[in-house]
Amino acid sequence: MTVTIRDARPEDESRWRDLWKDYLEFYDVTVDESITDSTWRRVFDPASAIFMRVAEIDGAVAGFSLSLTHEGTWIHGKDCYLEDLFVDQSIRGKGIGRALLDDLVDLCRTNGWSRLYWHTSESNTRARALYDSYVESDGHIRYRINI
Repeated sequence: MTVTIRDARPEDESRWRDLWKDYLEFYDVTVDESITDSTWRRVFDPASAIFMRVAEIDGAVAGFSLSLTHEGTWIHGKDCYLEDLFVDQSIRGKGIGRALLDDLVDLCRTNGWSRLYWHTSESNTRARALYDSYVESDGHIRYRINI
């Protein structure tokens, strides 16, 4: 099985929407359809910092990462924030998540971005095992006020 990581393309929309729906169900989250539509549009908007990479196996999209870059106050370069990463549940454990993360690490190095960071749920033990193989938790706790 060969995994190819590439930029998302407009023709990936239907498959991405299926995976996105599964991703939201996995986290037991509901977002308005307008947010999903907006997310998809921003991926292809040159003015947006959001970008999507997809993992492809035998021509079929099997997973995705949604990230964005931003300036930081403790660095000279940019941070890359991995906001969403998801792999089709039927083919997990085959290195697709690792391939997506490796791709982001490579993009950071290639583009001179200073850091890559992300969050996950404490209960997401399978993903945490993958993430722990890259780096230990930095001990920060996330706070969020929804407005």
